[in-house]
Amino acid sequence: MSDSLSFSAPSGADAGLTPKQLAAKYGLSVSGKRPGFSQYVRELWARRHFIVAFATARLVAQYTTAKLGQVWQVLTPLLNCAVFYLVFGVMMNGSNGIPDYIAWLCIGVFVFQFSQSAVLSGTRAISDNLGLIRALHFPRAALPIAFTIIQLQQLLISMVVLVGIVMFFQLPTMSWALVIPALLLQCVFNTGLALAMARIGAKTSDMAQLMPFLLRTWMYTSGVMYSVQSAVDKWPTVFQVLFRMNPASVYMDLIRYAFMPNAYNKHALPDHIWLIAFGWALVAGVAGFIFFWKAEEEYGRG
Repeated sequence: MSDSLSFSAPSGADAGLTPKQLAAKYGLSVSGKRPGFSQYVRELWARRHFIVAFATARLVAQYTTAKLGQVWQVLTPLLNCAVFYLVFGVMMNGSNGIPDYIAWLCIGVFVFQFSQSAVLSGTRAISDNLGLIRALHFPRAALPIAFTIIQLQQLLISMVVLVGIVMFFQLPTMSWALVIPALLLQCVFNTGLALAMARIGAKTSDMAQLMPFLLRTWMYTSGVMYSVQSAVDKWPTVFQVLFRMNPASVYMDLIRYAFMPNAYNKHALPDHIWLIAFGWALVAGVAGFIFFWKAEEEYGRG
């Protein structure tokens, strides 16, 4: 008896069939093959409970080693607000012409941090979870989506403090209801961006080191600490349009306007800003999802 296994050519009715034809005949498929787009969406939807549970578990475990625990979810953006207020509000007089600058600044910091954290966590979503990816079969898009949900959960927790800050300066109005659709649009935009960066980060490990610098540049050009409208008023029209089309500025403006309508006027906040916000969410959400799905079979290999 031979010590090694040997495989003979197919016989009988299967004689003469190629491996590809045999696989098709018996319903076999390549392991790890990327599913079709509609099938992929269905598989992802079927695992929606896993995504939410994974996100919630990671959120709870995130600050378990810190003595203050989950309090850091609120303290981190508040400390950022304090630093930015000291530097830009006091030392550089960036609050000039902006009513209730402290509330205005806090909204910008909280909203931008939502996008910043989603992009950073999305960039590392694949590379930091290779063990899970190689051990279990599930749509890989579940990971960057779950990390975006984590950042949304953190923002919602922080919103309790943010609402208190805003109420110190202004009483609630009906415009506050606009915060909900604005955050939903930003969430879709962030998810698409996280998906795109997850694929790039999986292929280029150095991207995780580069992203903090790119995001810092994005923050400084988005009007987190100052008014973009006032800063670019004297610039050529093309640059004004580019700066005001910045998605981070768009979502910050929407939420700032919802909380503080008195800080804006009809000339400062264009009526079509909701269309711009919807357009960014649609383009980033669809393009990011397709871009990620195209490389589904490559994640976790190599």
